[in-house]
Amino acid sequence: MGAGLHLQTLTRAQGALIRQLLRDKTVRSKEGAFVVEGATHCLDLISQHPQAIRSLLISPSYLRIECDADRTTRLKLQGRQFLCSDLVFQRLTDVETPQGILAVVQQPQWDEGHIFRRSRVLGIYGDRLRDPANVGAIIRTAAALDLSGVWLSHDSVDHFSPKVVRATAGTLLALPVFYTRDIRTFALHGCELYSALLPTADSVPLRNIRTIPSRLLFAVGNEGTGLSQDVVKASSIRFFIPLAEGVESLNVAASVAISAFYFSGLPDDSHVPIRSSS
Repeated sequence: MGAGLHLQTLTRAQGALIRQLLRDKTVRSKEGAFVVEGATHCLDLISQHPQAIRSLLISPSYLRIECDADRTTRLKLQGRQFLCSDLVFQRLTDVETPQGILAVVQQPQWDEGHIFRRSRVLGIYGDRLRDPANVGAIIRTAAALDLSGVWLSHDSVDHFSPKVVRATAGTLLALPVFYTRDIRTFALHGCELYSALLPTADSVPLRNIRTIPSRLLFAVGNEGTGLSQDVVKASSIRFFIPLAEGVESLNVAASVAISAFYFSGLPDDSHVPIRSSS
C-alpha cells in the first residue's frame, strides 16, 4: 500500500495534455514531448534515461501487480509521479489493453551538423514512409546496428506518434532522427545516396556491392509507390535484394534490415587495400 503514498493526483488539465500528446502531432511539437506506454518501456527509461522523463502516470491496476524490483526501480525516479483511476487511464491510453503505466518524455534534440561532420556516416533515408510500424522498425534496426541516424522526408509519419514509439522498442532516445525537405542536403554534406529498388536494367544486386563510400545514406521508398524519381536520379547506385522466384518484394522494414546489416559490414572506399601487380 505504501508504494502509492508519494503519488500526486492527476489533474484534469494534466490528463487532457496527455491525451493531446497521444493524438496531436502539433501539440507534441509545441510541448517538445511524447508519450511512452507500457511497464517494460517505462522501466527501461527510468533505468537508462531518467533525466528525459517529465512525469510518470500510474493507475491502481498497475500498483496491484507491481513487483518489488520494479517498485524499487520506479521509486528511484526523481521526476513527478501521478495517480489516476483505472477508468481515467483507459480513457487516456492509446492501446487496447493498457498496463496502467505511461511516461511523458522529453523529445531528444540532435545536432544534424555534428552527425554530418563525422568522418564516416552510414544512415537511412525514408521517402514518404507512412506506416508507423515500418518507421518504428526501421529506427529500431538503425539503433541496433549503430548507424549514424535515420532521415525521413517531411511528409513521412511523425516518429513521435504512439504507434511508431511502440515499434521502436525504446530506441528513440538512442538514435538521431531528422526530417528533411530537400535531398540535396546530403550531397552538400558530402554524402552519397544509394537507392533500394525492384530489379531494373540499371540496378545491381546488393551482394555485388563490395565497398561503400565513407559517407553514405541508402534510400527506401513509400510502402506502395516506392521511391520518388528525384531520389532515384540523385542516387549514384541503385540496388536490389535478389528474391526467390515468385516473391515480388519485401516489406520496406525488412529491406532496410537486410541492407543495413550488409552495408554495415562492408569496408569503405578509403580502407580498401591497393593490390600490387605482379
